[in-house]
Amino acid sequence: MAAVDEIVFHQILHWHHFYDRSTSGVALVSDGLLHTASLLALVAGFFLYADLRRRRALAPAHGWAGFFLGLGGFQLFDGIVDHKLLRVHQIRYGVDLAPYDWAWNLGGLVLLLIGVGVLVRAGRRERRAS
Repeated sequence: MAAVDEIVFHQILHWHHFYDRSTSGVALVSDGLLHTASLLALVAGFFLYADLRRRRALAPAHGWAGFFLGLGGFQLFDGIVDHKLLRVHQIRYGVDLAPYDWAWNLGGLVLLLIGVGVLVRAGRRERRAS
């Protein structure tokens, strides 16, 4: 989700940077650091995924649950902590923030709830199979 946020909202739409409370140079560096961190996390995740496949321990439903939990968790953390508590940046500037904040945080909550639903369903299937 960090990569989607950085690519769509930072690069394509130019709505904000990861850190908007300084110069434009610092903002661009902060975007680069966020992009680097998200890319490293993605690569690490693929290595972990490959290791699970190699050991024949992959549980696809649990993997999907983790995927959605990660998406929603990141988006809610970003929306609540980065946007509101720390005020590192806002979703967009020069507009009424309320609709953007609601959409961002509700979107994150929906993704998180999807992840919880998939996880519960996967756990039930696993118990029935045992």
